[in-house]
Amino acid sequence: MNCKSKNDINTPIFSTLINHFEKEPISGHVPGHKYGTVFPKEGRKFFESILKIDATEITGLDDLHDPQGIIKEAQQLTAQLYGAERTYFLVNGSTVGNIAMILATCERGSKVLVQRNCHKSILNGIELAGAEPIFIMPEYDQMVGVSTSITLESLEEALEQYTNVSGLIITNPNYYGLTVPLTKMIEKAHDYNIPVLVDEAHGAHFVIGDPFPPSAIQCGADIVIHSAHKTLPAMTMGSFLHMQGNFVNRDRLEYYLRMLQSSSPSYPIMASLDLARAYISNFRGQSSQLIKRIKRIKEEISSIEEIEIVEADKKVKMDPLKLILRSTVGLSGFQLQCLLETENIFPELADLQNVLFILPLSTEEHFHGMINKIRKAVHLKGNNRKEYPNTSNFVDKSISTLSTLHIPLDKQYLYSKVECDLLQSEGEVSAETIVPYPPGIPVLYKGEVVTKEVIEYITTLSERGAKLQGKELAKYRKINVFYIEKELHQ
Repeated sequence: MNCKSKNDINTPIFSTLINHFEKEPISGHVPGHKYGTVFPKEGRKFFESILKIDATEITGLDDLHDPQGIIKEAQQLTAQLYGAERTYFLVNGSTVGNIAMILATCERGSKVLVQRNCHKSILNGIELAGAEPIFIMPEYDQMVGVSTSITLESLEEALEQYTNVSGLIITNPNYYGLTVPLTKMIEKAHDYNIPVLVDEAHGAHFVIGDPFPPSAIQCGADIVIHSAHKTLPAMTMGSFLHMQGNFVNRDRLEYYLRMLQSSSPSYPIMASLDLARAYISNFRGQSSQLIKRIKRIKEEISSIEEIEIVEADKKVKMDPLKLILRSTVGLSGFQLQCLLETENIFPELADLQNVLFILPLSTEEHFHGMINKIRKAVHLKGNNRKEYPNTSNFVDKSISTLSTLHIPLDKQYLYSKVECDLLQSEGEVSAETIVPYPPGIPVLYKGEVVTKEVIEYITTLSERGAKLQGKELAKYRKINVFYIEKELHQ
């Protein structure tokens, strides 16, 4: 099947859904809104268009869990674009891809090397797989004030020290778009017959090529996850999983994808992935225009005295779509974010120092009037405005390059939990995971020892308005810890 939409872009899923609706089908199947004809009037104006293509696995519309038609073709087109052997559409976000690739790769009881500043879904996948995480501490970018990626030297140290390693999990780029070369690290892991899994959620657009960083697919990674919805024009939860090589068993991967993904996958999300692939495929010749527009935006922002644009250290490469702003008058990133939001400018995230924007993958004007609104926002004054000195983000220097959990995941159920005052918890073992969100990277993972640096950082985050996922206890200077004296013996 070779379906093209009216603008002559090859979009098998989207085009087939449009053709199906134009036949005026009578729905004797789910979903219950019946192509939008049964829907509350309050929401009909906003939902009616998308409901026309919100179908299910009826004849002619294929099946995500056993694709033979339009979904198979759309996935093949995506694999061809990215240079992967196979691509799978994900309708449950990159989270489901991260968990599936870990379950397909990591044996129960084995060790897995993992970059410490990984997303919480990586840690959840390791726990579900029953593997033991060996954390590799990443480098730290002093300019931006965030952790970046592991180094070849730290990976070599881990490979020499640990055996029975079933996988290496890398996060690249980080949330701020900072990337490092991966080819040599991937080759080194392959020398030890270790598969390499890369959470490249923020790099779905790297396929454009220079000046964007290279994708881990081109660097030889075995599985690469892309959050298409983060930088491509795809709906939220739309992601790609790319696979190549023989280090990961394909049947096992597909088994877990069928198990973990919804048995009623969203056709609008799959159609948006189909369209996003077509969009980025046609965009690759327009990158020079995009870079010129981004440069112009940066020049205009640089004229505002109260803020500055933060660039990364030259050792790492930065994604041009990521724009990092910082106050020059002593405001924290959270305060700057609040000021911007008074003018209805909503950045992706804030941290202690910075505010992060993700720019659109478009050569059109999407920020008309934004510069004047930023200028107005940062000029706002208030009696309750409190200035803070710039402070680096969290770097726990007490942790060595390689670390393991003080209490392994599969032994934690043997211990009791008690509530402890956060300020008095130094040296205790955390029984909960503290996650600032966004970016969703745990500051403290259950089973890790609570250090002075962790306490200070969580306290600072709480004081300055960060959103912390997990237990509410951290916000009230309380934390759950394992009561080691009550260990139960088997």
